[in-house]
Amino acid sequence: MTVEQNIVTDTIFDLFEKQASGPKYRVLASALRDGITQGKLPPGTRLPPVRELGWRLGMTPGTVARAYTILTDENVLLAEVGRGTFVRGEAESAAPLLIESGPREVAENGDRMVSLFTGRIPDLGQVGLVREALARIAARPAPGLMDYPTSRAFAPARQVALDWLSDVPLGQVHHEDLVLSHGAQNGISLVMQAVLRGRRPVVLVEELCYPGFRRAAELLRAEPVPVPMDEKGIRPDALRDLARRHEAQLLCTSPALHNPTTIVTPPERRREIADVARGCGLHILEDDSTFLGQARCETYRAMLPELGWFVSSISKTLTPGLRVGFAIAPRARRADLRRAAEYGFFGLALPLADLVADLLSRQETRQIVRAVRERNALYVRSTVNILGGHELRWSEEAPFVWLRLPPGWRAAAFCMAAEAKGVQVRAAEDFALRDAFAPHAVRIGMNGQVPLAEFEQAILRLRRLLDDPPEQILV
Repeated sequence: MTVEQNIVTDTIFDLFEKQASGPKYRVLASALRDGITQGKLPPGTRLPPVRELGWRLGMTPGTVARAYTILTDENVLLAEVGRGTFVRGEAESAAPLLIESGPREVAENGDRMVSLFTGRIPDLGQVGLVREALARIAARPAPGLMDYPTSRAFAPARQVALDWLSDVPLGQVHHEDLVLSHGAQNGISLVMQAVLRGRRPVVLVEELCYPGFRRAAELLRAEPVPVPMDEKGIRPDALRDLARRHEAQLLCTSPALHNPTTIVTPPERRREIADVARGCGLHILEDDSTFLGQARCETYRAMLPELGWFVSSISKTLTPGLRVGFAIAPRARRADLRRAAEYGFFGLALPLADLVADLLSRQETRQIVRAVRERNALYVRSTVNILGGHELRWSEEAPFVWLRLPPGWRAAAFCMAAEAKGVQVRAAEDFALRDAFAPHAVRIGMNGQVPLAEFEQAILRLRRLLDDPPEQILV
């Protein structure tokens, strides 16, 4: 500990001793607040690590972290991943971040919780780009703000979105086939609203699938039915049988990168599935939103011009905070898709559509996306290096890996044990339908907002759990 750090710790100790009694975390928060108000802890002061301050004050690291979190929530302190916790300055308090993670939870051992529940992308310049784009849009004349948006008003943003997706083989496509949505989840709901008919329509989904498929179907009073899979994705024979038996109207699938297993459906299997869909009159919704790489083969929209729908977003490559996605209909059904958006919410707010057009047309944005992909690949490689001795499915183009647990571990117990060690992962049950079987497996998200060294420590904690199943430990 440096001399400066000792001075700060001693200052906090003196402030703490002068406080009234009460819960220790509240007493410490009050002491820090007083020190900042009195100028004893000026803006920019780096506070001691939770372990060191906890030892000095005679309390657990978790208690210190709780006090820090209270003041971070009040915008008094600034927690920066990998750097520490600082007293905010006036300028920092006055300029809120557009995209800011909430306070991180504290594990039983006092460490900050590392969430690997889902993939998280780091800020590699996109926050600055969004701010600059907002400033440009705010400076423009805005006559459209006094009118309800029209389809014509969205044309520039739709064309930019198509250009953004130019590497994806979508078949013949026009910007009027595309609807801007509030993220991919909203796009999925819009497609279902455009396709599904009847009192209790059936939607087919992969036996393990993105939970948003099931949730969107249930909101529309549709019945989701799981389709068995193998190492290449959905089994065509099972698909044909279920589509006919249930008179299914829609199949929801993620063939470019299956969520959660990272299975990639090869072109020949896609063609078999397309043949089944054509023979059964089954629409296919292809969700591309978790795939971080370049397109490998034709989409179902290209293979099935009358039955193929496509959904994607910028959440996994640029920012999830803007809630912007794209839904693309078959040419003959674009009016149905547009009607679902217009009847539901009149389309995106025009300033948001203008922001999308500005951001996605800039070369700097594509450079940032490449950097995000590279950072994700680095975290995937690190995970594989640490967990490679276990049954792991992975791809550098996926924001997660899929881990089958060794004998002795059940998914729920493993998730609880991992959380007790300060690591949050997602159980296979979350990806199965309500009464369906789920394997003993977990999905581990690539959290690029955590420094690599801290991320690797979290993965090492998981490996130690995997190497020591419940026969040897109590969970």
